[in-house]
Amino acid sequence: MQHQKCSLELYTNFLISNQNRYSGTELSKNAPNLSHDHITRWLAHAEYTPGDLWKHAQPLVAKETGYLIGDDSLLSKKFSRENELAKLQYSGNAHGLQNGICLVNVLWTNGAEYIPVDYRIYQKENDDKTRNDHFQDMLKRAQKRGFKPCYVLMDSWYGGVENLKLITKELNWDFICNLKSNRKVCVTKGLYVSVSDLPLADKQVRKVWLKEYGYVLVCKLVDKDGGITYLATNDLHLTEYDEYREAFSHRWTIEEFHRGIKQTTGIEKRYATRAASQKTHIFASFVAFVKLETARVREKVSWYEQKAIIGRAATTAYLLQSA
Repeated sequence: MQHQKCSLELYTNFLISNQNRYSGTELSKNAPNLSHDHITRWLAHAEYTPGDLWKHAQPLVAKETGYLIGDDSLLSKKFSRENELAKLQYSGNAHGLQNGICLVNVLWTNGAEYIPVDYRIYQKENDDKTRNDHFQDMLKRAQKRGFKPCYVLMDSWYGGVENLKLITKELNWDFICNLKSNRKVCVTKGLYVSVSDLPLADKQVRKVWLKEYGYVLVCKLVDKDGGITYLATNDLHLTEYDEYREAFSHRWTIEEFHRGIKQTTGIEKRYATRAASQKTHIFASFVAFVKLETARVREKVSWYEQKAIIGRAATTAYLLQSA
């Protein structure tokens, strides 16, 4: 009996169709003539890179419109004692340190579609690159690929001066980002104050000088619980508060993407300890998500419902057989 070979197409379909068990053993039990050893070897030697994601994402994006959003997310490995990519680092979900793999991601969206176009695995001890270095590398590659976004959107972590200067002075793009409350701005030359101490009326957009950068427009968002978020943009024409807030609201799509890829592709649930196998699984998870998003846009069926439909068919067949 000839063994079936593992492939990216087969593996990504397995990630989509499976509900909670994403191991090679489980795949070998579901795929005819596919041995666990074949899966293990494929994961260890496939050699996909983040750059290979682009050929799957490219047909789905309109490069001269939409938004590019940067952020990072931690893949939890809290039960993994040995993993070559995981280390103890901060997790926003856990609100503390957790063992995991940090991914820095860039997502393209037009407000309705969610397409990951690039990612990096943060492992400074191997390549001496910070998360901001990875973010800058991905933005530069996006420009080479022809992207001309309406805005680059990011939270305060990626709102540092070096990133802002890269976006505006080298890439000639516009940005909107969070500002930490202690970022220094001035209205009167030479007199700097924290942005939280700047007099800002409700829904006011104000032009200020951001320390070490230049002129920006700032405003503050107040949520229903009274929490305040400060925003900055280099687009000095974005003076209407509602338009400003609406543009930045698209940043939330990357949070939805992070939740979606974790809940639908098993990106956190590969138990291999070797870096090569983990990297292949992570890449395949991104490709699986692109497949789910393609179907969501085309067929108007959510990522979660697509998986439920597959599981429902199996349940129905079992019930009919046992009736």
